[in-house]
Amino acid sequence: MKSVFYILLVSFISNFGFAQAPRVGKKAAADYFAKREPDAEEVKAERTKSSDDHFLALNLGKFVSSDAWGWGQRDRQTDIGGTNVGLTYRMQESSGVFDLHLRVEFTDYNVMGQNPLKMSFSPLWTFPDVHSRFPLYFGAGVGAGVFFRQVKDSSPLSLDYQLIMGARFFDVVESTGFFVETGIKNHILLTSPGQFNGVFISAGAIFTF
Repeated sequence: MKSVFYILLVSFISNFGFAQAPRVGKKAAADYFAKREPDAEEVKAERTKSSDDHFLALNLGKFVSSDAWGWGQRDRQTDIGGTNVGLTYRMQESSGVFDLHLRVEFTDYNVMGQNPLKMSFSPLWTFPDVHSRFPLYFGAGVGAGVFFRQVKDSSPLSLDYQLIMGARFFDVVESTGFFVETGIKNHILLTSPGQFNGVFISAGAIFTF
């Protein structure tokens, strides 16, 4: 009976009494709490997923000051810029720094008692990219404008360009946020004399999906 007892005791001590002691100390704690670095494939997959997010913005704006030269008359005209509504959709992300958008806008004017109406299409580059979620951004764009209503003998086509800066706030209500923007929106008439320079301010909603 005693031999059986000694055999069981030796077996217990062998299995548990001399098991490897747990690691303690600063190094063990540091190893335990050290964050595992994601490998290159995981980073690439996460970046690709984030870059595929859709971004859409709707805006309503107003010109706060504007000037025109040679548009319907030789003299300078002031405060002829009206209301501006638009849609901006992100087309692609460039190297995780810039975003390329397509901006489509409708703008009305008051020129010599008439109300020209223009639709413009502009590729727009903004910095930083949407993925960064940084609240401030800057951008520049150049494109074409088509007048649905125009002053007599003035070009129905224009070269449009803009410089912008703004602040955007994402996911205020689920995937919907808002933004405010200001800058310049100018155009040059292509087949007749005429130039317009305007300073604007606008605000609207942004959607990520």
